[in-house]
Amino acid sequence: MESAAGVFEITRAFPREEMYSLTDQSHGSSRAITAMIAEAWAHRPCKASFISKIDDALREAMETQSWVDHALASRYISHAIFDDLDKRYQSIGGILSRMIDRASPFCKYPSDTGDRSLQEEPAAE
Repeated sequence: MESAAGVFEITRAFPREEMYSLTDQSHGSSRAITAMIAEAWAHRPCKASFISKIDDALREAMETQSWVDHALASRYISHAIFDDLDKRYQSIGGILSRMIDRASPFCKYPSDTGDRSLQEEPAAE
């Protein structure tokens, strides 16, 4: 959310003609990352669904990086601001990639199907 706030901050200075293109696109993709992570968390019972949602978040992070690239190329942001945001989104992408590679510990149930009826019942105490 901090990185999305950084994107929102830089877009305040973008020209008005960018309102419905670069500004809206970068807002949408930066916000979508946390929403996709939240959805992934809700999909933990099904490893495949969890991975799919984390992959969606990764794609949104890469899209946000692309918009930051455009902002730099258009000279709307400085190299220092670009470097900070680029580093943040590279880190986010790395974290999400590792979550995909190591999804099992995040998933609530070991089954890839998410079918709780197939799970072993806990032993009665």
